[in-house]
Amino acid sequence: MSPRRPLMLMRPIPGQSPIHSLWAGTKLLAVLAISVLLTIMPSWTAIGVVALLIAGTAALAGISPRCVPSVPRWVWLLVVAGSLFTIVNGGAPELRLGPVTVGVGGFLDFLRVTSLGLVLIGLGAVISWTTQVADIAPAVALLCRPLRLVRAPVDDWAVTISLAFRMFPMLSEEFRLLAAARKLQPPAPEKPSRRAEMVDLCTAAMVVSLRRATEMGDAITARGGAGRIAAHPAHPGWRDAVAATVLIGVLAFALVLS
Repeated sequence: MSPRRPLMLMRPIPGQSPIHSLWAGTKLLAVLAISVLLTIMPSWTAIGVVALLIAGTAALAGISPRCVPSVPRWVWLLVVAGSLFTIVNGGAPELRLGPVTVGVGGFLDFLRVTSLGLVLIGLGAVISWTTQVADIAPAVALLCRPLRLVRAPVDDWAVTISLAFRMFPMLSEEFRLLAAARKLQPPAPEKPSRRAEMVDLCTAAMVVSLRRATEMGDAITARGGAGRIAAHPAHPGWRDAVAATVLIGVLAFALVLS
């Protein structure tokens, strides 16, 4: 039995590729454009075209299939249970199996929604595996620069988003260590209640989060404050223009086919 592959997000895959060299703002705009398309037109055609685009982008970025995390069994059980419930609900079109008529409309809708969710998750994963967290704050600050005219705290927004992305892998690793340490503890003479276990885990998680936040705050202060996070000079280049042209063409193609 092969070991489970953990979920690794917001940790760029080492290497150089045309996708890695794109400006972070271009990737954020691509995510926004694709999300809007799938929101207003979640057809099978649009989902399939976007899925092919994501697969091609992942191949161009050199992302190995081994980067995809293992899916827990309970997720598969939920998918099977949801599909069974939708088959019971029926709906057009209908299939005739001898004297029995089965409506598969609800099942097809469930598959479409599930495929849409997987495509969006894959899109976010590809972006997180090819983008440095330090490049996100300057990109957000540059994209939101027009909002400075209305005195919006653009730099604060950019710093908050960047720190949230930066803390995600740190906290994931800390929680994984807490779970491993809990398994290594010797059995207690009296088994604690489920409520007591949840309180202990939540308390440990809060302590770890506060410790990490304090360390990050000290590091930011030592490097000149939060303002320097969003002040990194980064602008789009000719690769971003090519990527934007390809993206517009693919989205237009999906709209025409739909």
